[in-house]
Amino acid sequence: MLLPLSLLAAVPSFLFAQAQQQLSLDTVVDLDSSDLPSPPSFRLPSESNQLYVSVALCANSDSPPRFFVTNDTTFTQPGPGDVDDVSVFEVIVGSEGFGSWAGMLPSGGILAVQKGSTTTPFEVVVSATNATSEADYPYVGDTTSNQALIFSPAFSPAPINEPSYPNYTLPSANLSLPEPPSSPANYSLVFANTSSAVLQSLPRTTCAIRAIAEQRGRTGIDFLSANQSQGLWLKDPDGWRWQWFIGGLTPRTNYTAYTLQNGMLAASKPVNFVTKSASFNCPLIHNLPFCPSVSYAVPLAPPRPPATAHTASTIPSDIGDTIISIMANFTTTLTTLACGRDHYSPLVSCADCQQAYRTWLCAVTFPRCGETPASSSNTTTSTDSQAQVPLPALQNVKAGATPRNPVLPAFSSEYETLLPCLETCNAADRACPAFLGFKCPLPHFTAASSYGVGFVDSGDDGEVGGGTTGVAQDVYGNVWCNAG
Repeated sequence: MLLPLSLLAAVPSFLFAQAQQQLSLDTVVDLDSSDLPSPPSFRLPSESNQLYVSVALCANSDSPPRFFVTNDTTFTQPGPGDVDDVSVFEVIVGSEGFGSWAGMLPSGGILAVQKGSTTTPFEVVVSATNATSEADYPYVGDTTSNQALIFSPAFSPAPINEPSYPNYTLPSANLSLPEPPSSPANYSLVFANTSSAVLQSLPRTTCAIRAIAEQRGRTGIDFLSANQSQGLWLKDPDGWRWQWFIGGLTPRTNYTAYTLQNGMLAASKPVNFVTKSASFNCPLIHNLPFCPSVSYAVPLAPPRPPATAHTASTIPSDIGDTIISIMANFTTTLTTLACGRDHYSPLVSCADCQQAYRTWLCAVTFPRCGETPASSSNTTTSTDSQAQVPLPALQNVKAGATPRNPVLPAFSSEYETLLPCLETCNAADRACPAFLGFKCPLPHFTAASSYGVGFVDSGDDGEVGGGTTGVAQDVYGNVWCNAG
């Protein structure tokens, strides 16, 4: 018995579909343009909600492959001539090596690959989220002459438990961090000398950077997994971060760092950091429960080996005890107000006041060591602006001088301190009730002798924002004042 012509026509299409590899949701597939199936196309899963088809090149290529997506399964091998932006689309790969298409695939679809003239490894993933979305910057805590403290982008913000009247209980003076997320985002850190030719020529994709970084000792690029970090830390309300303590760096050298997140095809945006000069001798301090935001160099004697940076367990006990006592007394005074019942502001609460005061107290208790930027190419500035970078708010402190906070011991050598941002003081002033009497110095009078003025705020009385830099530090390694 002969089959009808319509069924005969459908047989090749059916066999073609059967031969195509099915891509699964949220599964990253590693491919190579020299070793693609024949025909070079893949079936996409059907989904009633919007899906993203994301691709990333894993190496530089003068003639990379091109990618075409269709949600019309009558196209068995869509190509450049079929693109109509209605049912056939091209996944545009940008200059940084990645691209994504978003659309509906109610009956599934096809991803076709057109080979370039050069062999190029690449990755593909189909997901409900964009695997090439612009990941945020890592965060640079601070550096010494040969060390750096780097944090991953924030994730999993801690729940905000706003207390309520009549049981208005504020966090304790010595904070207890909440339980970290049970399944945290898995980040790794990659860093290298910014002048590295290998780093400059790489696509900004996870697979390209990881492949080069794993060739340790041959490329000058270092790779640190989450298992090689100092663990998770809730530095600020933005969320948990992985923290890496890096040693063995070169003085007065500009480094570039990326974080790579499992499941994401694009690396994070790059962040820069510059190590201090060889004579810089302030150690780093971090992991202080009572001052979770502190992660910078301070004028303290180095910790006893094997510790290479200060934490709550290595700083002199009277320093931590004094901060905890001040916070406890402040909290007691604050709660003489019937917090949660008597509202002194429609915008902020007693909990906001306590948090802003803690940030200010920690910033002024732990002076931040700084260093005048070198007038060389090692000092990084934004490439899209020729404007002169303002000098940071540095103040020279002589060896053995009484420190700003008398609970700290005198430092044995001369150093420069990066003054606290006046904004940090003003933030506490704005967040706290007037009866506490918390006041900050005025910008046009005495503020500049003890604070960095005009960097975050404009410097005009009462005006928020509009400062010279708008931030306390940027992603190019510049730090202008200590935000705490």
